[in-house]
Formats: sequence, C-alpha cells, structure tokens
Amino acid sequence: KEPHKFRVIRDDLLHPTLGGNKIRKLDAVVPFLKDEEITDVVTCGGCQSAHAAAVAVACAEHGMSAHLLLRGEKIEVTTGYNLISEVYGNVVYVPRTEYADRQKMLSSHMERVACPEEPVLWLNGNSITRETITPSESSKLLEPGRGRRKWAVLGEGGASGLALLGFIRLVRWLSENEVFERDDKIKIVVDSGTGTSAIGLALGIALLGYARWEIVGVMLSGSREYYERQTKNLVTGFLQQFRCDQSAEALSLNLVWEERKRVRRFGKIYGGEIGACKSIARQTGILLDPIYTLAAWEVAIELSWNETADKVAILHTGGALGLFGLAQ
Repeated sequence: KEPHKFRVIRDDLLHPTLGGNKIRKLDAVVPFLKDEEITDVVTCGGCQSAHAAAVAVACAEHGMSAHLLLRGEKIEVTTGYNLISEVYGNVVYVPRTEYADRQKMLSSHMERVACPEEPVLWLNGNSITRETITPSESSKLLEPGRGRRKWAVLGEGGASGLALLGFIRLVRWLSENEVFERDDKIKIVVDSGTGTSAIGLALGIALLGYARWEIVGVMLSGSREYYERQTKNLVTGFLQQFRCDQSAEALSLNLVWEERKRVRRFGKIYGGEIGACKSIARQTGILLDPIYTLAAWEVAIELSWNETADKVAILHTGGALGLFGLAQ
C-alpha cells in the first residue's frame, strides 16, 4: 500500500539566516518593541538556543541590541545557533546553577544594566508588565553614541500571547493564497516545544472560522497537562492583549496533542534518526532535524496512511542549524 502524499509548509524558508517558528514568533513582538521605543532586548536559552539566535538576528535587523544569557560555558568552537548568537548578539554565559532560577537570573542582570527612569518591559508567558528596577552600583546606564537605553525582557523560548499573532497571520495566508480552501478537511502537524506554534495556529483557525481545519501538536518537552495549561495561559494572554470579549475557556480550539512515535526525554536521539534525516534530505531536498521536525514528519506519515482527511500537512518549523550543535 502506498501512503498518501502530505504537504510541507516551508516556514523554514521564512528568513535567509534562520527561518521557522522562532522568527514567526517575533512577527508581532518586534513591531511591538519598536512602538515601545525599545533599544535593548534581553532573553535567555541554552547554548544552542534557536530562540536566542532568532532574537539576536531580528534585533540587529531592526536597530536594537540583543543581550543573550546562555546556559553553561563558552564552547571551544562556536557552531550552529551558538555561532549565530555570537555574531549577531551580545552573549553572556551563565553557570548552570545560576541559570536554574531563570527569573532571579534575569532580574539580577537587569539590576546591573537598567535605567531607573525607564521601566523595564517584561514579555513572559501570558503577561506583559512594566517594572521599575533599582540599578546596582555597577549599572551601565549609557552607551557611547546611543544615549539612554530602554530595555525589554523576553522569556526563554519566546512563548507569549503576543507571539501567537504570527501564526494567526500564517493561517490567514494559507487560506488567502489558496494553499488550502476554507472548507478543506485538513490536519496540520507541528512539532511542539513550548507549544506556541500549535496553539497559535489553532487559535487562528478558531478566530477565522475554519471549522474543518485541525492542528496536531507533537509533544516534545512536557506532559499533556503542561501543554493544556500552556494553551490556556497563552490564549488568555492573547485575548487580554487585544482586548477580546471572550474567555479562553469559551473558545473551542481544533487542537489535538499527540505523543511522539517514540517517547523520550527531550533532546535524546535514538539510533537511526540521523540516518532518517539523511534519507529524507536525499529523497526530497528537505532538511529535517531529529529532535523537532523529524517528530512531526513521522506523525504526518502515519496520518497520511490512516486518516480519511482530505489533506495532511506538516509545518516545517526550521531547526536545521541544530544539526551542527548535535555534531558538536
């Protein structure tokens, strides 16, 4: 039996340096920061964080400075996302013990750099807050040639209600450009770390009224309870940010959370998965990584065999630079 074909939405081609969902998460965040006249953005992540690298690139392209707090030690040879972070951003390596308490780490960093006259803008999870921080004695309030600085802090991974807007725009684009019809019965599969991509797509489907479209989120870094809680938090944050007269509980999302075919601790790679990425690349010209996009690809294959849906698609969320980190 030949499997049905499935489509690949090439969001990995969204940007010439590092396309995918990390850049799409910033689709609405960057204009918001520009409207707030932010000059400096702080975020954090692992040494090979795709989110940190995306923030660094986006900030550089829009006249802001990115300050990246990366977990662990500086590696001997920079490569992958770490190389992009080093090229585009200002990187500080944070000991793992200190990094474990992310909120304390970020707050301590802001005390060293913040300006007392300008509240710090925090975008984290389902909230956007402003906080005046008392600078420490070592605070650097001015940078030569730039004047006073205005700071914003983005949480690890970039998950926020505001970040959902980029995926809502993607849903609208898919329909308006006749990639899919409004009344198509379709399942769109997406790998899910923080879950922002899947939640944003499902929210877009609900708000735009595409009742026959469904999102399948492949869980990679948490339990089903975590993703359900994340769904409620991010949707609530979005509705509050845009003053929608609707509650997250009342909004029905066509969103199904699925386990990866071989469940494992996040980041673990089984034998043969690098080989599977090579095989797919040689057959299709599409580069996957074994941690994220291969997981969605496997689920899409199974759905194309078993489902009666008119169409199955995978959202390619990028992540190819992660292969360099794996090699390292």
